[in-house]
Amino acid sequence: MAEPDKGLPDTRLSDNTIDDDITIAERALSEYDLPTDSGLSLLNLSENATYAVTDSETGTRTILRVHRQNYHREHEIESELAWLDALRADSDITVPTVLPARDGRRVVTVDVDGSPRHIVHFEMVAGTEPDEESVTGQDFHTLGQITAALHQHSQSWTRPPGFGRFSWDWEHSLGGQPRWGRWQDAEGIGERERTLLDRAAQLLKHRLDEYGSGPDRFGLVHADLRLANLLTDGSAITVIDFDDCGFGWFFYDFGTAVSFIEHDPALPEWQDSWVSGYRSVCPMDAADESMLASFVLLRRLLLLAWMGTHSHSKESRTKAITYAEGSCAIAERYLTSNGLRLY
Repeated sequence: MAEPDKGLPDTRLSDNTIDDDITIAERALSEYDLPTDSGLSLLNLSENATYAVTDSETGTRTILRVHRQNYHREHEIESELAWLDALRADSDITVPTVLPARDGRRVVTVDVDGSPRHIVHFEMVAGTEPDEESVTGQDFHTLGQITAALHQHSQSWTRPPGFGRFSWDWEHSLGGQPRWGRWQDAEGIGERERTLLDRAAQLLKHRLDEYGSGPDRFGLVHADLRLANLLTDGSAITVIDFDDCGFGWFFYDFGTAVSFIEHDPALPEWQDSWVSGYRSVCPMDAADESMLASFVLLRRLLLLAWMGTHSHSKESRTKAITYAEGSCAIAERYLTSNGLRLY
């Protein structure tokens, strides 16, 4: 396994950085031989700024992803794109296609006051994401199948020299160098909440230590494999947004599958469907299944920290005010079951 990159970004976004994104996107257009008066429409602002581009001459629509400063280094972005290449070549999983610049570069770098900002250009992906308000067990069964296929590929793929992505291990998730900040600093965390969540986090760390991080349990994962990152067009499904892919526990991908909806009473049904879908593609033993509640809590605490440092995001604006309270309810169930269940 290639060594995960350990460098940590500044997890906060400044207003100036956000304002710069559209200017950076405009400057990058000429690198791709796109007319400079092409339309740019912001689709999403999270770690990165993602724009729909409409070619003013042909009407063709594509995607520009403007990477946040310091979140990824250039070789890490190239490593993400190398996995997309390998998935297209060696699997049945459909992923976005990168559109190189006119000189062949797949990662274009724009200098902003002496600091590099990276841009990647993708084909537009047809389809829509599932509606969070009406997801079904079948949706999670399909997601489980796709996740298993990604894990199979990850474990069999010989990564190219120089491949590097960051790690979602304990140290860089909830430990001493948390990539998304500290959950203790999130909105709504007072002394009572901190005490309860800290107890749950200690149990979580104990269970992760017991579970271990051997190559059959820890490797290259998507790390944000939720229904929102599946685009469906008829029977065709495209997996998008590999921007957080890195080295982590394989079944952390289930924790990401229920991001922001972990509290829903349908969680047991969704989990059973996801597990059934996963097992229809590759094995999952009892020890793995017993850890799913732990990976949901790991993701929940990561997102609690993330919303504290990403106040600009849609999720933070709509969910942050109740997310700490909901996290405490989940933590109480986790502690009561000794880390085995969240419902």
